Amino acid sequence: MNKWNMIIDVAECTNCNLCTLASMDEYVGNEFPGYSAPMPKHGHKWINILQKERGQLPTIDIAYVPTMCNHCDNAPCVAKGGGAVKKRDDGIVLIDPVKAKGRKDLVDACPYGHIWWNEELQLPQAWTFDAHLIDQGWKQTRGQQSCPTFAMRSICVEDDEMAKLAREQGLEVMKAELGTRPRVYYKNLWRFSKCFIGGSVSMETNGVVDCVEGASVRLLKGGAVVTQAATDNYGDFKFDRLDENSSEYVVEISAAGRAKKTVTAKLGASINLGEIRL
Repeated sequence: MNKWNMIIDVAECTNCNLCTLASMDEYVGNEFPGYSAPMPKHGHKWINILQKERGQLPTIDIAYVPTMCNHCDNAPCVAKGGGAVKKRDDGIVLIDPVKAKGRKDLVDACPYGHIWWNEELQLPQAWTFDAHLIDQGWKQTRGQQSCPTFAMRSICVEDDEMAKLAREQGLEVMKAELGTRPRVYYKNLWRFSKCFIGGSVSMETNGVVDCVEGASVRLLKGGAVVTQAATDNYGDFKFDRLDENSSEYVVEISAAGRAKKTVTAKLGASINLGEIRL
């Protein structure tokens, strides 16, 4: 059976928040019996955009990650709900707005922090994948419709096809180690979850300091080469997709006619080594 999934390209999200606003426009003050009670005007972000800044000036970038209910196949909220939360055959998870009344304990059941407590209605709530619209024949969620960069895409396919797409496009899910099997997939998630080591190479010739293009730069860990690159026309290099807190690396730089130079970098979060003079 075809099931709903969401694919989000982190590289394309610009933090415009239109998906968040579209969700609020759909649910604030609006009741959809059998699907959801009204979202409160303040305090809830059923689609919430996380932000992460990596590096230090001038080598820096920022990633934005829209997050929401993951509609997990192995959802802790369903297991704890006792009938108050159900998993539909099409993959969508819904919190019953009647049966879940007073169930504040369900908020803590979500390891992603995406069950929100409506104090006025005494009700746990989450993004419904716009199921009320899907059931009317819609092929896109409100968030996808509002996204100007096409960073968000909802698709309804069989599990085997989704698994193939994930392999071919390098898609990842949040906190895969939990085994919840989310249906929200991310492309280029490394821009949020990984870190980098960068820097600039220069040299002085006849009293003039200039950047070095084409210098060979190797990244070593424990004496073994992890990866290598060449500096660009600004003398810059950048080794990305490294694990945070992965300890000590050695950056080894060499250029024609110059002695080899090494710099030690202890990697916690992303780091810019600054200017490295040969």
